[in-house]
Amino acid sequence: MREVVLDTETTGLDPNSGHRVVEIGCIELVNHIATGNHFQRYINPERDMPLEAFQVHGLSEEFLSTKPVFKDVADDFLAFIGDAPLIIHNAEFDLKFLNAELRRLEKPFIPSRRAVDTVTLARKKFPGERVNLDTLCRRFGVDNTARTKHGALLDSELLAEVYLELIGGRQPGLTLDRQSAARTVTVTREHRDPRPHAASDEELAAHRKYLEDSVPDAIWNA
Repeated sequence: MREVVLDTETTGLDPNSGHRVVEIGCIELVNHIATGNHFQRYINPERDMPLEAFQVHGLSEEFLSTKPVFKDVADDFLAFIGDAPLIIHNAEFDLKFLNAELRRLEKPFIPSRRAVDTVTLARKKFPGERVNLDTLCRRFGVDNTARTKHGALLDSELLAEVYLELIGGRQPGLTLDRQSAARTVTVTREHRDPRPHAASDEELAAHRKYLEDSVPDAIWNA
């Protein structure tokens, strides 16, 4: 089963107000295991970078000015995600921005039914508690010390681990590591001759007498 963990960084909170995507990060999972295959692009938003957004992800207008625009990465992005389910933390936000970008290019939008929202999963598992990514990393013991600022690829890597815990976590008892699989055990057994199983003459005679006394008119004696 192939899944794609996805995150974006943006210039703001609302694409309808002219805000744009500035980074996409994706991690491929197969049977809930990261394959090492990933997709990451910085994107020139063709606009200024508000201070509030810069303080979140640290991507400046100057840095992004040399990066490709969305139309230049759209096809590679769509090819990477294919038709896989998308694992997203607060899926409504990311899909709203991605679909706004796709709409500008007159490309098909990504339907919300493709998304597995880890915010929803976390709220069901921990009702009434905080479910932001940092909180969930601390709860599950996921090392997020490298997350000094938001980054789409790093956040996707962290979310992949959090997602695994939300759906039940790894079960080490169901797998063997290479060392355990290669270990063999030699057992020495004492040799014993096979025991005789045929009845003795005395046992056969006693059995015949028992049948004659117990079943005198037995059909097998006819």
